[in-house]
Amino acid sequence: AVRFANGKLQHPDSLSFTVYRNRDTAHPRKRHRRILVSETERLCYVGHNFGSEVMKCNSLCRYFVGVLDKNSGQMEVYNAEIFNMQPLLSGGRCWESQVLGCFVLLIPALFPWHGARTVPSLVHAERDSGRGEHNCSCGRSSGFCVLLGGCTGCLNVCSCPVQMDLCIEAFGTSKQKRALSSRRMNAVGNDIVNTAVTKAAANVIDAKGVTALMQDMAQDDVQNISAFLPPCHEDADRPEHVYKFEDILSPAEYEALQVPAAALANITAEEMAKRAEERSHCSFVLEELKFLPTDEKRRDHKARCLWFLDTLIKFSHLKVIKKKHPMGPECPHIISRKLMKNFTSLTYNDGSIQNLVSASMKAKITAYVIALALHINNFQTDLTVLQNDMKLPESRILDIAKALRLRVSKAKGVPGMENDENHKLGTLSLPLPMQKAPEGQRKRKKMN
Repeated sequence: AVRFANGKLQHPDSLSFTVYRNRDTAHPRKRHRRILVSETERLCYVGHNFGSEVMKCNSLCRYFVGVLDKNSGQMEVYNAEIFNMQPLLSGGRCWESQVLGCFVLLIPALFPWHGARTVPSLVHAERDSGRGEHNCSCGRSSGFCVLLGGCTGCLNVCSCPVQMDLCIEAFGTSKQKRALSSRRMNAVGNDIVNTAVTKAAANVIDAKGVTALMQDMAQDDVQNISAFLPPCHEDADRPEHVYKFEDILSPAEYEALQVPAAALANITAEEMAKRAEERSHCSFVLEELKFLPTDEKRRDHKARCLWFLDTLIKFSHLKVIKKKHPMGPECPHIISRKLMKNFTSLTYNDGSIQNLVSASMKAKITAYVIALALHINNFQTDLTVLQNDMKLPESRILDIAKALRLRVSKAKGVPGMENDENHKLGTLSLPLPMQKAPEGQRKRKKMN
C-alpha cells in the first residue's frame, strides 16, 4: 500500500512499480528492508520502509491486503506495509540514508510498463578506482545512483534545495516564505561578516606581526589568571607584603571573626580529638590547632585565620547556593556577604537567578586559601594537604601555586597522613619568580 506525499493520483492504473530488497538476507533487520520505486508520466517516486523518515504507522499497527477470487468467492489475506512515496527531483542533494547498491530486484513489475524508458535500472559508480568515478548532479561523489525514467539522482532520493525554494516562493504559505526570506538574508549577512572578519584579521597581522600578537596573547593569559588571584604587590620588600593580609580579610571582616573563632582559640585536647574523629574541620585546620601559640593575642589571630580558611574550604565544596546563609547562622553576616559577592558567579536557571560556585570561582577560592595559609605558616605551606582538603587534582593546585609566584619543592608530609612521603611544599620568597601562563594539557609520556 502506498501514499503519495504531494497529492492524489487521478489515474492509478497507469502507474508502474518495482520493489527492491536488501542483499543481506541473513541480517535480522536488513532482510526486511524494501525500496519501492514508482513512475508516472511527469515524475518519479521512491519510498522505503527504513531510515529516519519512515512512517510510524507501520510500527504501531499491522496492515493487510485481501485478494478476492471471483470464481471461488474466497479471499486470501496478505501482510502489507504502507510506503510514503516522495518525488524524486534531479539535481538535488543526497539524503543521509542507505546505499541502493545493497538492494536487489525483488519483483520485476507489479503493473504493466509503458515504453522502454520507464524500466528502472541501477547504475553503479566506481568510487576511488581506475575505472572512473561517478559524480552526482548535486556535486557530491556518490557510490550508487538510481536511474529512473530519464531522471537521474542520488539513491538517497535527492531533494534539491534550489528547487524546494522555488516551490516555496510559488506555492508556500506566508510563514514558509518569511522563513525563506530570513534564511537568504542570514546567508548574505554571514558572507559579509566572514569577509569583514578575514580582512580585519589580515590587516592586524600585517600591522603588528605574528610575534607581537603572540606576546599580546601571552600577556592576556597572565591578566586572565591575575583576575582570580589576590592583589600581588611585586615591589614588596618583605614576603608578608606581597599578598597583604588586609587584601584577604578587611579590618571589619577580621573584627567580625572574633566571636566564631573563640571556640577554636579555647579548644581543649578532648574537644580537638572529638572534632578530628567527627571530621568537623579540614585536615589543615586540625593539624594547625595542635600548634596554637600560648600568647593570647597571637593565639586569637591564628584562630581567626584558621576559622576563615576552614569556612572557605567548606564553601568551595558547594555547587549552587540556595540558602541565604549557606555557612550557617554562626557565620557573621559580613563574611556571608563576602563569600557570596567575591566567590560566586550569577547564573539564570528555572526562571530565577542563582549563585553558583563555578570552576573558576573554586580556583579563586583556592588562591585565597593558599595566600591565607602562607600567612598562617610563615609563608611556607604544604600544598598537598590543601589539595586533599579542597578535592583538587595535583596539577590544578600546582598551576595556581605557580600563578601565585610560589616556589614548589618536594617534602615529607606529617607522619600518619596520606602519601606522607611525597608532598609538595609551596614557599613565597623574594625575589619573585617570573609569572608564566599555564601550558594547558600536559603531554602524555610515551611508553617504551
